[in-house]
Amino acid sequence: MIHSVFIINRSGGLIYHKNYSSKLAQLSSNEALTLAGTFHGIHVLASRISPATKGNYSAKDSGIQTIDTKNFRIHCYQTPTGIKFMAASDLLETKLTDILVKMYGLYSDYALKNPFYNLEMPIRSEMFDSRLVQLVKAV
Repeated sequence: MIHSVFIINRSGGLIYHKNYSSKLAQLSSNEALTLAGTFHGIHVLASRISPATKGNYSAKDSGIQTIDTKNFRIHCYQTPTGIKFMAASDLLETKLTDILVKMYGLYSDYALKNPFYNLEMPIRSEMFDSRLVQLVKAV
C-alpha cells in the first residue's frame, strides 16, 4: 500500500505532495518542504559518490532508490530530466519503480501538457489528482 506521494523538481523544491493513508503522521507544509529538500540533497550526494557512476554519468541507477525504516519504505525514481517521484509504502512493497514510472507518465500527460502549468511550480490539476488516486488505489 502506498501511503503518500511526493514529487520534487530538479532543484529540490516540492511540487506535489499527497497522503493516501492515515497510517503515517500527517506532515505540515513546512515539514514536507524540509523532507523534499533533505531527500534531494542526500540523493545528489549519493549520486556523486556512487561507484556505479564514476566516469559514466548516464547510469540510470545512480542515487537513492529506496530507504528502509522499521515501519515503512521510501521509493524513489528520478527521471532523465531530474524530477524525483517518491512514494512512502508498507514494507511489503519491495519495488515500486513501475508505479513511479506510471506516475511520471501521468505527470507528463496532465501537468506538462497543460498550457497553464509552469515548470518547477506546484502541480494544481484535478485530472492529475484523480488519475494518481486511481493508480495508487490499484497497487
